[in-house]
Amino acid sequence: MNFSAVIVAAGSSTRAGPGAPKPWRSLGGRPILRWSAEALALAGAREIIVVTAAERVADADEALAGLTGWRAVAGGATRAESVQAGLAALSCADDDAVLIHDAARPFVTSAHVRRLLAALADANGAVPALPVADTLKRGAETVTDTVSRDGLWRAQTPQAFRLRTLRDAYAAWPADAEPTDDAAVVEQAGGKVALVAGDPLLMKLTYPEDFAMAEQLAGGRRIVRTGFGVDAHRWGPGEAVWLCGVKIDHDQTLIGHSDADAGLHALTDAILGAIGEGDIGQHFPPTDPQWKGASSDRFLAHAAGLVTARGGAILNVDVTLICERPKIRPHRDAMRARLAELLDLPFDRVSVKATTTEGMGFTGRGEGLMAQAVATVETPA
Repeated sequence: MNFSAVIVAAGSSTRAGPGAPKPWRSLGGRPILRWSAEALALAGAREIIVVTAAERVADADEALAGLTGWRAVAGGATRAESVQAGLAALSCADDDAVLIHDAARPFVTSAHVRRLLAALADANGAVPALPVADTLKRGAETVTDTVSRDGLWRAQTPQAFRLRTLRDAYAAWPADAEPTDDAAVVEQAGGKVALVAGDPLLMKLTYPEDFAMAEQLAGGRRIVRTGFGVDAHRWGPGEAVWLCGVKIDHDQTLIGHSDADAGLHALTDAILGAIGEGDIGQHFPPTDPQWKGASSDRFLAHAAGLVTARGGAILNVDVTLICERPKIRPHRDAMRARLAELLDLPFDRVSVKATTTEGMGFTGRGEGLMAQAVATVETPA
């Protein structure tokens, strides 16, 4: 099901203690706002509207640098006004689903989104909720009543609706009242709101102590992936060869549609493999004349950009060149430095090695060169 998302990030965060408002604080080394934006993008959101305070709109560019498919708009004085500003900015169809999410709940996942969208098939809205487990008391300094918790739920976000349903419900909402969430607005308009399984991890960061707990959780919300790439090219007439982004004087060159840098090609495939994005031929078909003679730096930058767009990071790379000639050792550090520059990695997270096949096979006979590469990538869970 097609869906768009509105992330509400316009609050002042007065209960969160000293510091910047919650969406702009760091969690696990990333702005809190980025956690939700990355997760909703990964879940398939076609459009993401970030609603923030007017003076913070520009800050969203920094917090979400490298992500695509989003834009920021200024919110209002209340959460309801901010949500309506986000709805007004959406360009999707009236019948499309829209998720309203609080930036202060950073641990949303694709599984949460799938449950909500499935529930919309038979309801006007869907809310993740947890049954109230604690005994409820009413009172001030002393208890005046014990409240039954039967049938009571703790509502979370994101909450899902059809765009037209939520817009019409807000239009009918009393101007002098402030809803506690978007589901209440649809309920008031007579809509049916389904409850789906919530998740304790959809905790809302509200008080200073919440951030310490979230930091511990953040360490387990990313996964490490490994990709493997192989490339080979035959030797032909020439005066130099490109390997791992470094030009080496040689009495032959590698033949290929681009610059035939087998090291960069193998590494590009390794990175694409780590994130399940196919291979280099899918992204840069050899039949496309625009890539004839192209620098393979562009291929590697594209693959690295896809990792960044997913909210991931390349942790380390390892390239092995298999050939009898040229000698790689004199150029190895230059190759490592070039790869580190291209991938914005520390030098010690880049490895380039070389080996021969002891005269065996096409590399041993000097017919061509082969490269193998491994890339380790960290991405959101």
